[in-house]
Amino acid sequence: MTSVRPPMSESRGDPAHIAATWAANRTLSPFEHLMLRTEANPMLRSTGVVLCLLDSSPDHDRVTAAHEWASRLLVPLRHRVVEDPLGLSAPRWVVDQDFDLGYHMRFVRLPEPGSMAQVLEIAQVLAMSPFDRARPLWEAVLVDGLADGRSAFLLKIHHSITDGEGTVQMFDILHSEQAEPGHATHLPVPVPERTSGTSLAARALLAAPRHAVAEALGVSRRLSGMAAHVASRPQSLVESVRYAQSLARMLGGPPAPASPLLEQRSLGRRFGVIEVPLADLRAAAKSAGGTVNDAFLAGIVGGMRLYHERHGIDLHELTLSFPISLRKSDEHGSNRFAGARIAVPVGERDPRARIKLIGARTRAARDEPALNFMDAISPLLTRLPTALSGRLTETVTRSIDLQASNVRGLNREAYLAGARVERMFAFGAAPGPATMATLISHNGISCITTTVNAAAVPDDGLFVDCMRDGLSEVTSLTQRNGGPAAARSATYDA
Repeated sequence: MTSVRPPMSESRGDPAHIAATWAANRTLSPFEHLMLRTEANPMLRSTGVVLCLLDSSPDHDRVTAAHEWASRLLVPLRHRVVEDPLGLSAPRWVVDQDFDLGYHMRFVRLPEPGSMAQVLEIAQVLAMSPFDRARPLWEAVLVDGLADGRSAFLLKIHHSITDGEGTVQMFDILHSEQAEPGHATHLPVPVPERTSGTSLAARALLAAPRHAVAEALGVSRRLSGMAAHVASRPQSLVESVRYAQSLARMLGGPPAPASPLLEQRSLGRRFGVIEVPLADLRAAAKSAGGTVNDAFLAGIVGGMRLYHERHGIDLHELTLSFPISLRKSDEHGSNRFAGARIAVPVGERDPRARIKLIGARTRAARDEPALNFMDAISPLLTRLPTALSGRLTETVTRSIDLQASNVRGLNREAYLAGARVERMFAFGAAPGPATMATLISHNGISCITTTVNAAAVPDDGLFVDCMRDGLSEVTSLTQRNGGPAAARSATYDA
């Protein structure tokens, strides 16, 4: 293949090495398996959508060729899930022998001049539609016809493939640094595999005696090691107690009472977008001795206060959940994060005090000894009947009023088949919470999205307005260049 995209910069690595790294994870982790199993309850679908706004309409042939090349470089884009029907072995990713790029890549044209609202409607339907589990778990849509010749690129990807940081890694690898076409490295078509669930079960049955012995010996060694560790180190008993206390907090009920306004749930999702200059958010954070993440969370928590006040409800606290990355700098793909829950001070009107309080509570959550407890209990949850594990998961996620995620984006110009990426928005997977806000930085702009459950928040337009005003409360803490730029909804309408 030639004239698809410029060669990859050295800073982003060699294509062969990247391909090998992304393709190395062939077995789903218990947590990734759990995300798939619990989708028997459609309320718990773990699907995210990335929206890139482009300054022009890219050439469709180049877009198609770029996706063909990408599916050869990042082999997980050709992987489908195969599960052992007996549940004796972990599900595996296998190269789809029926891979059809035409199914995964689609083109849509809006009547000109198309609006951002129309793009969001397409994105919402895309996010709410279930994946075909017989195929690789991703879809892409290019939407032409926006005002001023712009277009939008939508990528829907299942959380079991990768997390937010992994998705940004993917975009960094695949988005060019220049508009002009280049010569892509030739890549062979990944060899299709005929692995079936039956063959996985057969291999697991044959290996069962050996695995049972190995597991028994492993358990024995771990118990002996723990006993020796406790005997040789008195402080380890204190550590064990601290871990047990931490685990009780992690497994306990929500840290704050549920909002009476956000009780209902449905399968509907509604999207919104807001922009804030990253420099303004950073300056506000610095003025309060916090981080950009602290300022972002303080802004959306302020937005929650404003939304409840518009409905005549005063809240003191509510439950916020957020992911904490466990990814090392040299790790690619897959999922490397832990979830945390804290009570956030919705009733605190002073944005500076809000930043300080949220910063202290998020730091405490990051220091929890049992932070990564899901790695330990996911194997057990995947052994439970699907209906039961789904009910347990929904009980936890439904208790969350607000979920938030902050992902470092691309700090450079990026192009898709010659069209420049002006903004990059990410609508994170929200399997259960009433509301979610996601921040992804792109070239100096904090691109913030809101995802709400349509039953919990029927007036999503008001919700977006309140979130925007809450973020403006935070950025008003500083006077950069004569005054901060207020957060604004990104419309891109004619």
